[in-house]
Amino acid sequence: MTAKRSDLKRQLLEKARTRPSARTQRPAPATERAGGAGAQHIPERFTRFEEHPGAQQLTMMRDAARQLGLVDPFFKVHEGLAGATSVIDGRECINFASYNYLGYSGDARVVKAAADAAAHYGTSVSASRVVSGERPLHGELEKAIAETYGVEDAVAFVSGHATNVSTLGYLLGPKDLVLHDEYIHNSSLVGAQLSGAKRMWFSHNDPAALDALLERHRGQFERVVVVIEGLYSMDGDIPDLPRFIELKKRHQVWLMVDEAHSFGVMGKTGLGLREHFAIDPTEVDIWMGTMSKTLSGCGGYIAGSKALVEMLRYFAPGFLYSVGMPAQVAAPSLKVLALMKQEPERVTRLQENASYLLTRARSLGMDTGHSVGSAVVPIIVGSSPKAAMLSHRLFEQGINVQPILYPAVPEKSARMRFFLSCEHTHAQIDQTLDALAALLDEGS
Repeated sequence: MTAKRSDLKRQLLEKARTRPSARTQRPAPATERAGGAGAQHIPERFTRFEEHPGAQQLTMMRDAARQLGLVDPFFKVHEGLAGATSVIDGRECINFASYNYLGYSGDARVVKAAADAAAHYGTSVSASRVVSGERPLHGELEKAIAETYGVEDAVAFVSGHATNVSTLGYLLGPKDLVLHDEYIHNSSLVGAQLSGAKRMWFSHNDPAALDALLERHRGQFERVVVVIEGLYSMDGDIPDLPRFIELKKRHQVWLMVDEAHSFGVMGKTGLGLREHFAIDPTEVDIWMGTMSKTLSGCGGYIAGSKALVEMLRYFAPGFLYSVGMPAQVAAPSLKVLALMKQEPERVTRLQENASYLLTRARSLGMDTGHSVGSAVVPIIVGSSPKAAMLSHRLFEQGINVQPILYPAVPEKSARMRFFLSCEHTHAQIDQTLDALAALLDEGS
């Protein structure tokens, strides 16, 4: 145990000794408990959830939408399998709002793997893996992930969001620095905040801006981690990974790549950004990914060196103190990793579909931003009310496309966001873009 942990343990024990027990602690006088003469006056806004800034913001947003005649586009209920099509409100729609990129969620072989695992191990492992939640499938899945990435080891977390929060929160401290792309996911931001490290952002996909920050600040910190994504889910663009690797080597920092959307999507066989750029996977220090998208399960993973993974297994709060992944959640992801090796044509079809949508949208004069045409394609329309209205009008025609509104993106960048599947057809893409083009013409 480190000196830091020993000091913390001593402090907690000292507090426990001096704190009155629940049995012996006397209740506060009635005037203090019930707001009597001795109680301080607390404004009502601090005791009512309805007065919380978040609740007030939500009320304002809904009132504004109502005045514009807009329908809430969120929390649509999918009544069955969500893939290239989905049943919403009792009718089948063309669906561009699913991360089921390779169509494995719902595949009979993957469903059977889940059912068999639940039948054998039950529906919950009931505890953290450290104490009594470990099952053979956990180790098999982590071994398969490490082998897929070509690195020493991997660890699977029960939540994708918690993977970034817990990893960054554990690895770094007040003497360290997190440098991240300005479009990085919320989970990495929360992890950086939890760590207590200094946090700075650099312009999106701009290695030169990162280089300038490192030149100025690297010497002021002990450990520095640079966090980027493999495929940015708002814009559908990718980083220049070789350039970021060159910078991390020169400035002696860690590089973390979040592959939530790029694994299963980028590269000839879907192995992600490292296959796309043909780089040695060990040149990235921390590979992160999720299992809820291509891998058709739930949770997240970190892949890298054995030292990194072992530390996270024993000390990362989101792993150490969290229940282990249920067997029927681990089994589908393990099965998909095997199926991906056998069926690379799914990746080919996905990439063809995304390229087709991107090319056709641009030919119709639509603004697709910086998308590279790999599973995620935005169509930027320039205002939140317009994006919400277009989403509603398309849904009336049996097409489900989610709008992305301010503050998720700047108001001038409000957009329709298309997620492609290998199961979409060109006819579905044509029908959708023709309908969108007509609505845009109608509103112009």
